[in-house]
Amino acid sequence: MAELTQAMGIGAPSLYAAFGSKEALYAEALRHYADTYEQFFWRRFHSAKTAREAVKCLLFDSAATMTGCVAEVPRGCMVALSWVGSESYKEVGELVRSQRAVGLERLKARLGKAAAAGEIPTSTDIHALARFVQTVQTGMSLLARDGAGRAELDAVAEVAMQAWDARTSQQQ
Repeated sequence: MAELTQAMGIGAPSLYAAFGSKEALYAEALRHYADTYEQFFWRRFHSAKTAREAVKCLLFDSAATMTGCVAEVPRGCMVALSWVGSESYKEVGELVRSQRAVGLERLKARLGKAAAAGEIPTSTDIHALARFVQTVQTGMSLLARDGAGRAELDAVAEVAMQAWDARTSQQQ
C-alpha cells in the first residue's frame, strides 16, 4: 500500500476513502485487469478453427502477454496469481474463483465442441483436459512473475501441446 500511495502521490486515507478497503481496491484492480487484458489471452482462442489450435493460441499468447511481449501487462496473470485468502477476504476470493471458473468454462465449451465434431475422441475427459490446460497456463503465470522469459514459457507451451497430442491421439 505504501508503494501504491507513493506512486499515486496520495495518502493512505485518500486511497481508503476512494475504495473503502484494501480488499475493495484489489477487487477493482482485478476487474480492471480482466476488462483491459483478457483480450490478449483469449482473442485468438475464440477465432481458432480447431480445439488444438485454440489451446495452442491460448498458451502461446499467454506466454507473450505474461512476459510483456504483447502489451504493457504486469508479469504473470493477475487472476492466476491472486490469492484466495482467508475468510476475511471473502469477496476477493470469490471474484478470483469466479474469473478462473470463466476460463475453465470457456475451455470446456471449446473441448466439448471438438468432441462433438470428432476433432478429439468422445471418450476424452473434457473437464480433466480443460483443467490441465488451465493448470499449465497458471503455472506459466507464476513462472513469468518470477522472471521467466518468453522463450522459457514458449517451451512450456510446446511441451503442453505434445502432451495434448499424446492424450488426444491415445484415446482414438
